[in-house]
Amino acid sequence: MDVAGKKAVVLGGTSGIGLATTRRLAELGAEVVAVSRNPDKAGELPAGVTTRACNVLDREAMAALFAACAPYDILVSAATGGDRAFGPFTAMDMDGFQGSFDKLWGYANTIRFGTEHLAADGAIVLVSGAPARQMRPGMVAIGSVGAAVESLVRSVAMEIPPRRINVVSPGIIDTPMIAAQGEARAKMLAGATKNNLIPRAGTPDEVAQAILFCIQNDFVTGTTVDVDGGWLLT
Repeated sequence: MDVAGKKAVVLGGTSGIGLATTRRLAELGAEVVAVSRNPDKAGELPAGVTTRACNVLDREAMAALFAACAPYDILVSAATGGDRAFGPFTAMDMDGFQGSFDKLWGYANTIRFGTEHLAADGAIVLVSGAPARQMRPGMVAIGSVGAAVESLVRSVAMEIPPRRINVVSPGIIDTPMIAAQGEARAKMLAGATKNNLIPRAGTPDEVAQAILFCIQNDFVTGTTVDVDGGWLLT
């Protein structure tokens, strides 16, 4: 797919990985609708980008959003849906564990209501996470959610040809979702990635490159593309 002149809807498109994807698509000549609960946080955006507010957990709002944006060729979601729970599962607050699955429900709403208005040769890309297939202590919640997302993508891929759907799986990425700042942030990122083959955090733009690959390569569907610094091998 040549994205120049195409229309893209990017959920979670005003921060982190989603914002990097929004900018890359716009730079390549796509018309982009960047969607989030708070679009104002994006700051200055490239020409060709408009913003809309929507909560991915609101089914009626999502259906209305896609109808208003239709038709479009590219559908990307990097929206987390809410907070994520960390820590040992046997001591976990179960409301936190359940809330982590808001990401899955947001993606389910994206596929269910977004595919209806997607071009016949269109592409969908979601974002999972390395713990889906290589668990580490304290990551039961996000690992379980990521595994569910990847299974959902493989299942849906069987139902929607010639449209395509893929998932990108990042490792530790330096995004605004990480609350720590300054030295505390640097120390946390260094500790989380010290055993990786590439011992540093990734950047949102490096993940966005993989998302663009899934969009542009017409021979890729139902698969997971890892951007994790070697997480799966350690």
